Amino acid sequence: MSGVSAIAIGASAGGVQALLELLPRLPQTFPVPVFVVLHVPADRSNLLAPLLDSRCDIAVKEAEDKEAARPGVVYFAPSDYHLLVELNGDLSLSSDELVNFSRPSIDVLFESAADTYGAGLVAVLLTGANQDGAQGVAAVAAAGGTVLIECPDTAYARTMPEAGIALCPTATVIPLPGIAEYLEAIVRA
Repeated sequence: MSGVSAIAIGASAGGVQALLELLPRLPQTFPVPVFVVLHVPADRSNLLAPLLDSRCDIAVKEAEDKEAARPGVVYFAPSDYHLLVELNGDLSLSSDELVNFSRPSIDVLFESAADTYGAGLVAVLLTGANQDGAQGVAAVAAAGGTVLIECPDTAYARTMPEAGIALCPTATVIPLPGIAEYLEAIVRA
C-alpha cells in the first residue's frame, strides 16, 4: 500500500450526492478506515449510513464511542456529535460546543485524524456552504498528510472548497470524479 493509513471526508450542502458518487466505488476490501462528517440537523437521525450501506460494497455504519477503527469500514459521525480519532486509533464521540456552527464538525475530525495519522492521512473536503473543514485541511497539510479538495467550479456549493483552498494552497483541487479515481488507486497501490 502507498503509506495511506486512513481517509477522512467532510461535506455539507450537496454532500449526500457527492458521497453517493464516491463511496459506492470503494471495494469491500478497501485497505484503510474511512471517516465521514456530513452536516446534518441535530434533530434528525442520520439515515445516510443505512442508505449508503445498502448501495456500497464497503461496510458503512455510524461511529460508536470507543470503537476501534477497522480497515474496510466507513464510519459516519452521528448527528449532533463530533467524531474524533484518538491516538490509539479508537473513535470518540463528543457533544462539545459547535465548531463553525456545526456538530459534527469537519475541522474536529480532520484535526484529530491529523494528530493520529500524520502523513498517513488523506483528507477530502467536498461541497459545502460554510467554512468548516478549512482549518482542518490546513492541520492535515501541516502534519504531512494529503489534502484533496473538490473543485469549486463543479461543487454543488463552492464556499467550503474555496475556504479550504484559501487556507491550504498546497491542496490538490480536482473534480469529484478525480477524487473517486484517487481513492480507487489507493487499493491498487
